Amino acid sequence: MPGDFELRTTIGDLLDSQTERFADRDALVHVEAGTRFTYRQLKDECDLVARGLMALGIEKGHHVGIWVTNYSEWVVAQFATAKIGAVLVTVNPAFRTHELEYVLKQSEANALILIGQFRTSDYVAMANEVIPELKDSAPGELRCANLPYLRNVVFIPPPSEPATKAPDGMWSWEDVHQKSAETSEDDLAKRQASCDPDDTINIQYTSGTTGNPKGVMLTHYNLVANGYYSAEGMKFTEEDRLCIPLPFYHCFGCVLGNLACVSHGATMVIPSEYFEPLKTLEAVQQEKCTALHGVPTMFIAQLGQDRFSEFDLSSLRTGIMAGSPCPIEVMRQVVDQMGASEIIIAYGLTEASPAITLTRTEDTLERRVSTVGTALPNVEVKLVHPETGEDTPVGEQGELLTRSFMVMKGYYNLPEASAAAIDEDGWLHTGDLATVDNEGYYRITGRLKDMIIRGGENVSPREIEEFLYTHPKIADVQVIGVPDERFVEEVMAWVMLKPGETADEEEIREFCKGKIARYKIPRYVKMTTEFPMTVTGKVQKFRMREMAIEELGLHNAAKIETA
Repeated sequence: MPGDFELRTTIGDLLDSQTERFADRDALVHVEAGTRFTYRQLKDECDLVARGLMALGIEKGHHVGIWVTNYSEWVVAQFATAKIGAVLVTVNPAFRTHELEYVLKQSEANALILIGQFRTSDYVAMANEVIPELKDSAPGELRCANLPYLRNVVFIPPPSEPATKAPDGMWSWEDVHQKSAETSEDDLAKRQASCDPDDTINIQYTSGTTGNPKGVMLTHYNLVANGYYSAEGMKFTEEDRLCIPLPFYHCFGCVLGNLACVSHGATMVIPSEYFEPLKTLEAVQQEKCTALHGVPTMFIAQLGQDRFSEFDLSSLRTGIMAGSPCPIEVMRQVVDQMGASEIIIAYGLTEASPAITLTRTEDTLERRVSTVGTALPNVEVKLVHPETGEDTPVGEQGELLTRSFMVMKGYYNLPEASAAAIDEDGWLHTGDLATVDNEGYYRITGRLKDMIIRGGENVSPREIEEFLYTHPKIADVQVIGVPDERFVEEVMAWVMLKPGETADEEEIREFCKGKIARYKIPRYVKMTTEFPMTVTGKVQKFRMREMAIEELGLHNAAKIETA
């Protein structure tokens, strides 16, 4: 256990106790923006923002959406909201208007923090489209017919232009700083003391098999413990410096990254606001990072850079690779060429905060790529027959179930879905198939869930199908995953048009742009008049996949996927 705090603590108290121990050590570095905080400076900034948010009227239990790329302010907001007991609702920066509206509505968001723009995403324009009353409202006095809980919208300016004025209807980040004067330090201390480790403090939206994403309710205790155990798995100390190119909206970034660091007094290093291979390599070299996180495609992208050999990565020791299976050659290159000899593999899901199993730093390369390791401390795992629910013996495939104090409270406002995911005995059903050997190492062998995993992102076929049904020309649609050499899987839509209608692949893809995230837009669209069916009329998605591999010439990708 950590020296000066218990795992059963709040995120705010965790930061405070670690500040007492590591006040003058680097806590957070944003290389691209040129910002740097010691633990003392980070705590002071989080306290300031926490008091400012209280002055805006954000109460304990209020939901605060954050639609921001990897800015330092994201990390500050993570701890500031936790200190005042507000629930941080993480919104994928890749989301577009259709998805943003759904998340704000379903989460009953009271506030939204956003940035101006990034690449092709104009967040302000999309927010104004979803919240038409915003631009005519005074900051803090928003009344939106479609989003009745939403009152405050906070704008974070770009690091290069900190004086950028907030758009109409929004507070600026500087306004939040200024408003802090209206809340005393004593009031913040009282609010923070009222928080309980078992309070929900984070809602993360995860794609499921039943349509729209579901909001996973996670507690202080869930997240602090998972961050701590993952850091222990990497043998972290306060001397470690973790490069986090992963997006913070996901558990991998904000828990296995941020909270893992703070739980051990280590340094969070943000290379850039979104993953860029060269900027990640530059950050590792400049900040002498000892650890690096990523999904396999991120490591592949870095290894494939023309300038890769120019970088001194000798400081690297460990890190976590997760999100999708790692080919052994990639792992070998990460160890041999990047020097991360103790890099480990994690398996989990958002509903488990997220890690369930980890390999060990001393495991062989073969074991690190052929298994997902053993269960975390205080985590129970068992495999059961998908149909009978009976425990399966060693070596035999079954559905992986997990039970621990790191399992979510449930899905927000979705009691039936929560009951379907967590049984009466507290076992979370992952939907993944696995085997276990005599030494307790698990191997993921398949999945029961109708899920596409594209480059580490979970994509729900049903969600895309339901969106495409809103196209006026589409009569029926089926979405499947097909093999891909770069992303492991890609999205494909089989589209059946209404009688008399005509449309091509480009029209279908164009309909998606600006409304759903780019990674969800089907790469392949097949116009068809029928789907392969069983004699009882059930669509055979496995047969569609086989036909697609043949028609699209994806045999090599299929071999890589099953290697």
